[in-house]
Amino acid sequence: MNGNKPAKSTNILILGLGGVGYYLAKRLVHEGYAITAIEQDSELLRHADGNIDARLIHGNAMSIHCWREADAKKMDYLISVTNNDAVNMMSCQIGDRFGIPRKIARVRSREFGNKNSFLNAEDLKIDLIIHPEELVAQEIFRLIKLRAGNDIIDVAKGQIQAMATRIHEESPLAYRKLKDISIEYNEFPFRVVAIARGITTLIPSGEDELLPQDQVFFMARNKNLTSLMGLTGVEQQKRHRVMIVGGGLVGCRLAELLGKIVQIRLIEKDESVAQELSFALKNAEVLHGDGSDSDVLVSAGLLEMDTFITATGENETNIMTCVLAKHLMTSQNTQKQRKCIALVNKEDYVVLAATMGSDLALNKKILAGNKILKFIRRGELLSVAHLHGFDAEMVEIVAAPNSPITRKPLSKLDSYYNGKIMIGSIHSEGVWRIAVGDTHIQSNQRAIVVCMSQHLKDVQRLFLA
Repeated sequence: MNGNKPAKSTNILILGLGGVGYYLAKRLVHEGYAITAIEQDSELLRHADGNIDARLIHGNAMSIHCWREADAKKMDYLISVTNNDAVNMMSCQIGDRFGIPRKIARVRSREFGNKNSFLNAEDLKIDLIIHPEELVAQEIFRLIKLRAGNDIIDVAKGQIQAMATRIHEESPLAYRKLKDISIEYNEFPFRVVAIARGITTLIPSGEDELLPQDQVFFMARNKNLTSLMGLTGVEQQKRHRVMIVGGGLVGCRLAELLGKIVQIRLIEKDESVAQELSFALKNAEVLHGDGSDSDVLVSAGLLEMDTFITATGENETNIMTCVLAKHLMTSQNTQKQRKCIALVNKEDYVVLAATMGSDLALNKKILAGNKILKFIRRGELLSVAHLHGFDAEMVEIVAAPNSPITRKPLSKLDSYYNGKIMIGSIHSEGVWRIAVGDTHIQSNQRAIVVCMSQHLKDVQRLFLA
């Protein structure tokens, strides 16, 4: 499949080097794209200059002079991710006049860009519109509606599934090496493809040991998911009572989405905002109070909840409130599993949050960035999914004829790839199979690979001729 070939000469213009812009620039430069960025804030520019090998221009995104300095007419993509919706939308109009073929804009307002909007994406000359808060709300909604709040990712059109769960002290898998686990639990094939421990993500080998409090991603075939959930102690019943702390854009939208299918209780610290939400959210109970206070949480009915979500605008509040809620919920003598989900706006805190007490940590900048990366990479990789709470990606890719991956079995791969890349599954004889050490990938065979985020280019190097 020649669609796997990376576009090495692709030129990308990024407007804005805040959270999403900086994250994208760093990832795209690492993957070999030619990046030019325009940023008005000199502090952000200085930070980027010391960390990213890109052409940086100090100036206003609305300055045509800056666009000409950036040689905009030679760009293949425009990514406008400033903190101003109007600037991002207008930038795509300017980009269209410069002849940039593909244009991406971050727009927080849901009044623009939809099919039924007064101005839709076609009117605005935008090929992809990103609503970061909407992405987070929809992802949590998907997990609670379909998977009882468990983080389960469908790949290979649902034939293969990756599931994240925490290893508890009493788990039969705790303090066991992966090679010993695979020997003892051999009724069905599965693999541990990533481990979040402390602030570190590991792509494990058979010698690695699972420890209590590890957040672990398992991979198995769809038909074996129930057995895998039984082995790891993951409950399968649907969640039905949800508490949200924070009534901002994410919290409000999430309550709006979930209110139609589960019982919702939302706590908002600002009294006037809480009053507005109580009128706006017809299917949710809105309470005024400090959701980081244990007395408030217990009075609001925390101990009756199945899923607890922190969606305030403060990283520390979200993480520590999840730790507090998890402690209060698990202090009860009950076998019932409760889920805690934290919205974390700082990328460095995502893995930390997932190991401190949150069962799932979501970052809207990473979600928005990965949506854009997927759009740009289409044709190079069949699909890419970010593993929430892990600094890792799951990639579906095709092995090009005579590519390095086709020359030897997985167990014989260069030791350079140990701890960086793991082949999870391969497509063979019409079905997906879990890969093992003696698996030998053939030309034009599809595979699902898990890798550290910064080693995505090594996956491409392995699989491309």
